[in-house]
Amino acid sequence: MSSLHQATDKLAFKGLGSTPGQSSWYAIHTRARHEKIVLSRLEAKRVNAFLPLVSHLHRWSDRKQNVQLPLFPGYAFVYLTPTPDAYYSVLRTPGVAQFVGDGKRGIPIPEKEIEDIRTIVNQKHPFALHPFLKEGQRVRIRGGCLNGVEGILLAQNSKSLLVSVEVIRKSISISVDGYEVEPA
Repeated sequence: MSSLHQATDKLAFKGLGSTPGQSSWYAIHTRARHEKIVLSRLEAKRVNAFLPLVSHLHRWSDRKQNVQLPLFPGYAFVYLTPTPDAYYSVLRTPGVAQFVGDGKRGIPIPEKEIEDIRTIVNQKHPFALHPFLKEGQRVRIRGGCLNGVEGILLAQNSKSLLVSVEVIRKSISISVDGYEVEPA
C-alpha cells in the first residue's frame, strides 16, 4: 500500500467512534456461512472474538442431529483497541467482509449489549429472533437468572422483552413471564 493510502486510512481511522487506546466491541460482517471459521481464525491471531451460537435440531432424510448455528447469521463480534494494526489484522482474516459501520470504520458496541446477549445464550433461557425495533420503553429485569438484562418492552400488556445489538440491527425477544421489570 502506498504511503499516501496509509496516511489517508490512518486519518479515516481516527474517526472510529471509540476513545483512542480504549478497547471496545465491534461487529464484523462475515462471508455467508463462514462465522465459525472466522471465529477460529481470529482466535488463532489472539483476537478476542465472540460468536453467539444456538442449538438447532436439524433433520436429514436418515437422521436428526442438534447443530450449533450462529444466533446472528453473517455477524461476529471482536473486542479490540481501535488501532490501524488491530483493524487491518481483523480485515485481513479470510472470511471477514468488513466492520459494521460507516464506510471502512466500525461503530463501537456498548459492552452491556454484548454481555446481555452472552447471559441469555449461556442461561439457555428460551428466546426467539425478533425484528429490530427502535420504539418502546427500555426496561431492566430484576431477579432470577436474567437479573440486570436490559431491553425494550414490546407493549404494555406484553410479557416479552426485546434485547438488541443496535449496530447490526438484530434483536432477540424473550419471555419475561414471572420476572419483575423496571424502567432502565
